[in-house]
This record gives sequence, structure tokens and C-alpha cells, in this order.
Amino acid sequence: MAVQGIQNTAPSHPDLAGKVVVITGGSRGIGAETARAFARQGAAVAAIGRDAAALTAVAAELRGLGGAGALGLVADCTDPVALAGAAERIERELGPVDVLAAFVGGDGYPVPTARETAEHWRSVVDGNLTATFLTVQAFLPGLLERGSGSVVTMASTAGRLPGGSSAAYAAAKAGVLMFTRHLALEAAGQGVRVNAIAPGAVRTERTATLMTPEVQAAVAAAHPLGRLGEPEDIASATLFLASDASSWITGQTLDVSGGRVIV
Repeated sequence: MAVQGIQNTAPSHPDLAGKVVVITGGSRGIGAETARAFARQGAAVAAIGRDAAALTAVAAELRGLGGAGALGLVADCTDPVALAGAAERIERELGPVDVLAAFVGGDGYPVPTARETAEHWRSVVDGNLTATFLTVQAFLPGLLERGSGSVVTMASTAGRLPGGSSAAYAAAKAGVLMFTRHLALEAAGQGVRVNAIAPGAVRTERTATLMTPEVQAAVAAAHPLGRLGEPEDIASATLFLASDASSWITGQTLDVSGGRVIV
């Protein structure tokens, strides 16, 4: 369904055709839509997640979108052994990786700090920050060896502004932002660019289920552009950061948030 402010087709980035792209958190939501966007550009796409049935469906869809190949791989991004296995299979079946979109994460819903548990804190930090680190660690050596490539990490406005998320989620996403900047400086001399996307509230399958229409309207009103984000918004920004159109950009955070960070 078309949404005001979103084009029906993503911008064209011909240089992405034939590139090998890895997307974690790729079974649904932002990750799955980003996988579709890359496939439409002619890239070979590997979607990584934990839901085998959803990944099978995504991979089948990608194969029909004109890409150079598709894989749906089950792996827990907090498990370095599982990630190493996924990386080995992707290189064997699709080829050396050119683009890594480390998008796994979530669980940003409010938890008052006074009632936060150590178990939940660790789960959120591991699922967002540690998983990003481990994902990058699994694929970065190949990018550095080849002296080219782009890494895009998934942050959040929660890592930019105090707001409605839990402190654990905010701290994890702020950590992703600094990790991204640190990594960008390390990798710049070896031809690898590293940038972050910080979305505001995005209408995914999960948020549409958990947020009533009234809550969605209230959250949309908190964004100066007056609407929730859509997965397509994030996918288009990712294409830009992965493409030659951003070839002189690294270490940056692209706020795709409907202006949320300016209020």
C-alpha cells in the first residue's frame, strides 16, 4: 500500500548489481524489506535470522525479484560459531561479501529502570550491541582483505535522545553508534566504509500488532513529518549508504526519523 511521502520504487543504484549483500535480522520487517530492495538492484542477498520458515519465504521472494542469488540462513547473531558458519556458506555459495547490513536487534519497548532486571538488561544489550559486534567480526576480515565494501549498522533515535525506550535499549543503541564511528576510523585506511542508520518509529509487522491505531497516531504526531516510518524508508537509506553514491561518507549516522531528532 502506498504511503504519502514514499515512492513506489526505490532509487536506482546500478553499481549494486552483482554485489553480495548480507542482512541480519532479515526474516521480516526492516531487514526483509531491505533484502528485497537490494535484490531489486540486482544484488545477491543472504538474509540471516532465527525464524527458518520466514527466511525460507523471504529467500523464495528474493529469487523472483531479479537478484543475482538468494539465501535464507538460520543463525543466532549472539553466537560467533553460528555466524562463522553462515559467513563460510555465503562466500561458498554467493561469493565474497561486499555489503554487510548488521540490522539484528529490537526489544526497544519501555521498561522503567527501577523495575529493570539484570537478565533483561543483558538480553537487550546482547541482542543489539553484542550481536552487532559479533556480526561485524564475522564478515569484516573478508572486507578488509579485499580492500573495499560497506558496513551499515542499525542504531535508533533511542541512542540519540532520551525517550520512550528502556534504558537498556538506549544504552545498547548508543553503543552501536560509537562502535560504528570507532570501526569506521579503523577501517577507513583499508577501503571499507562504515555508517549507521538511526530510525525513528517504523511501522513493521511487530509494531503494527503491538501498537493500537490511537498509539500509532500519537507516535506519528511526535515526528515533525507527521507519520511513522515505513521499512521502505530505511531500505532506501541503506541502498544509498551501500552504494557508490555515498563513496566519500564514513563514520556517519543517518537519522531516518521524520525529523524526530530535531525536536
